[in-house]
Amino acid sequence: MRMYNLTDFDAVLAISRRGSFRAAALDLGMSTSALSNTIAKIEGQLGVRLFNRTTRSVALTEAGRRFVEQVTPALKDIHEALDTVRAQQDVPSGTLRINTFATAGREILAPLVLECLRRFPQIRIDLVTEGNLVDIVAEGFDFGVRSENLVPSDMIAIPIGPARRYAVVATPHYLARHGSPKVPVDLLGHACIRTRLPNGAMFRWPFEVEGQPVQVDVDGPITLDEASLARQAVLASCGIGFFMESDVREDIAAGRLVRLLPEWTAPLAPLCLYYPSRRNPPAAFKVFVDLARELARSARQ
Repeated sequence: MRMYNLTDFDAVLAISRRGSFRAAALDLGMSTSALSNTIAKIEGQLGVRLFNRTTRSVALTEAGRRFVEQVTPALKDIHEALDTVRAQQDVPSGTLRINTFATAGREILAPLVLECLRRFPQIRIDLVTEGNLVDIVAEGFDFGVRSENLVPSDMIAIPIGPARRYAVVATPHYLARHGSPKVPVDLLGHACIRTRLPNGAMFRWPFEVEGQPVQVDVDGPITLDEASLARQAVLASCGIGFFMESDVREDIAAGRLVRLLPEWTAPLAPLCLYYPSRRNPPAAFKVFVDLARELARSARQ
């Protein structure tokens, strides 16, 4: 009789949670084919199908649903027991999974993620960036990083940076040919790099006019969905761009880009690292939280 591994049960729950073999495989750090083989072996040993699979979808069978309902609490207890032991580690180790969005990922990479790896080389970090806000507990993440106003109320949150700002920028070459906008509405007469949001909607550029929020629905020759691509288009003098200040700060300092309408861009909420309360977090979890609090203190000084 085949003995089951803890990872076998984690695999079943990951597919149930994600509704996709590919997404679950990414969460588990294994190939889709290896995950499929694992599930096939479990189903063969149990003598029942846990999942109905088609080319388009994956869904639990009735037997699979009952299996997940009964296994989930027990597996949670097992992982908590393992956390209790890991909390006693002399050398923090293990993998931490973090969910954030691309801009925030770039902002926290050096001061938080890479610094953690430098101090604690036995720790591994899996950083996932996506535009949509996810339930980090349901999706199997240890931490999330979002703007302070987007952090769920039942999470512990640590502000990890100063207030942030948007930056409207263009190259000196573009401005020499087309002039500079003086107020936000002037952007309607300029070529702008448009941005598509993860939900498919077009991003309307937000400003603050006399204390009131105003959104400008800009137009331009190209629509993109990734800040690094938009930055390339702006540097090529294709038009005016709208970014988080952190993404173009070095370009502004070097004179490659000129900042426009700074008085119309209001401060934004700071980024927060957030996580659910845990009774006995592993040592790696604790040192990462400590490092985030250290970063928060330095940002206040």
